[in-house]
Amino acid sequence: MLLRIKINSKYFIMRKLTGRIIIFLIAFLLADFSYSQGYDIKLHIHGLSDTTVLLGHYLNKSMYPDDTAYLDHNGFGVFKGKNELPGGMYIIYLPSTKFFQVLIDKDQQFAIETDTSDFVNTVKIKGSEDNTVFYEFQKYMVTLSEEAGALQQKLKTSLAETEKEDIKARLKKLGDDRKAYISSTIEKNPGLFVSTFLKATLDIEVPDPPLLANGKKDSVWQYYYFRDHYFDNFDYTDPRLLRTPLIEDKIMDYVTKVIPQIPDSIILYISPMIENSKADSNVFRFMLITLFNHFARSNIMGMDAVYIYLAEKYYISESWWSDKKFISDLKDRIAKAKPLLIGKTAPDMELMVIPDSHFIAAENDTALKRFPHIGSKIQMHNIEAPYTVLVFWEAECGHCKTVLPQLHKLYKKSLHNKNIKILAVSTLFGEEGKIKWIDFVNKNKLYGWLNAWNPYSYQFKIDYDILATPQLFILDKNKKIVAKRISPEQIEPMINALESMNKNKTDN
Repeated sequence: MLLRIKINSKYFIMRKLTGRIIIFLIAFLLADFSYSQGYDIKLHIHGLSDTTVLLGHYLNKSMYPDDTAYLDHNGFGVFKGKNELPGGMYIIYLPSTKFFQVLIDKDQQFAIETDTSDFVNTVKIKGSEDNTVFYEFQKYMVTLSEEAGALQQKLKTSLAETEKEDIKARLKKLGDDRKAYISSTIEKNPGLFVSTFLKATLDIEVPDPPLLANGKKDSVWQYYYFRDHYFDNFDYTDPRLLRTPLIEDKIMDYVTKVIPQIPDSIILYISPMIENSKADSNVFRFMLITLFNHFARSNIMGMDAVYIYLAEKYYISESWWSDKKFISDLKDRIAKAKPLLIGKTAPDMELMVIPDSHFIAAENDTALKRFPHIGSKIQMHNIEAPYTVLVFWEAECGHCKTVLPQLHKLYKKSLHNKNIKILAVSTLFGEEGKIKWIDFVNKNKLYGWLNAWNPYSYQFKIDYDILATPQLFILDKNKKIVAKRISPEQIEPMINALESMNKNKTDN
């Protein structure tokens, strides 16, 4: 009896055999047809011999090694491996610190011959369409760059305005020629990675804006078009582009320069990017780490809201590469930071406010300096003021020694007249802490505002996540946090802006 078996769209005829042999043959055929040929990249590098060269891949802007090859006395060598290399841009790195680039995708068995004197113009490729087209483009770009360099040099020395305009026009034409060359290359080679890569280097073309009913051009239309079509030429979900030096700049320019720099808006635009990146686990990992680290390091006011969003929405639950301790520490960090987001009601505190008279009386009285049972208890939420500037500081902090006098000068000059309260909380404890506090206040004449501490509890340091000083917050009349991480010179403009916004809301 004959059996007709279909494997990988092909039919095989065999006689009926025992079950064990049939299973063996099917397994053999399946293994044979699914076998990966791996990679085999033959090298012939003139000007180099009896040495080792390195094959590495880009991961964003860094390079990671994949293989080494030994070049014999004639400059012949080979990179060879059983498993295919992930698609992307690779570097062949030479002992002289020189290198040249190759594209690797579907064609993983090819030969490249070149000369150390000129990698681009002497190159010969066999077996790789991607690299054949890629080096044709590089040769074209060498010629274009030489011409552009000569024109730019001429522009620096040219005096006649008409000549300058002519040079600028020629430079613009070179740019247009480059775009046209890339577009033509993409059209002729739609299935090659080189087309994807070259397309990713192009900015989108923004059309002229439409006219409004009054006959004038829409002044914001082009911005919206650019924002909404920013990634038309750059498919950030393609894992091959992850292994190029292009991806981080492209993404971070969008995140920091294109979309509105408002936490809610940033979250709105980056969320789809992260969701789309899940199509490939490595792209997702890169996208999340890049965005998470950027906002974790940001010193821009309010951006901690984006950091907390990324942590809660994605990092804690989906960062499969993170260890348990990191996730545990991250959860703890978020729990401390979240109550201090802009818009949240500031944690209340019970403090002891020390009158100016005590500071002055204790200036030359050591026993009085040490005495902790002085002052009146207050609850911060009971302070009545349109705005309260809350500053945590300590007398031994180097930065505090600059910031506190600046803040006091501002208070005496303008904030005091607007009934804006400043609550200056010393974070030092014990008798020695009080002595240093008394001395600093007296030395800098920090009188008139609310000098406070709590000699019995440091809970406020936990509630306000005081890891370093000074820490400065602006609270509105309801004690909601409206600003933080700002310097003394930013306080008045910030309050003026808040008052203007509130007036506009009332008027509307």
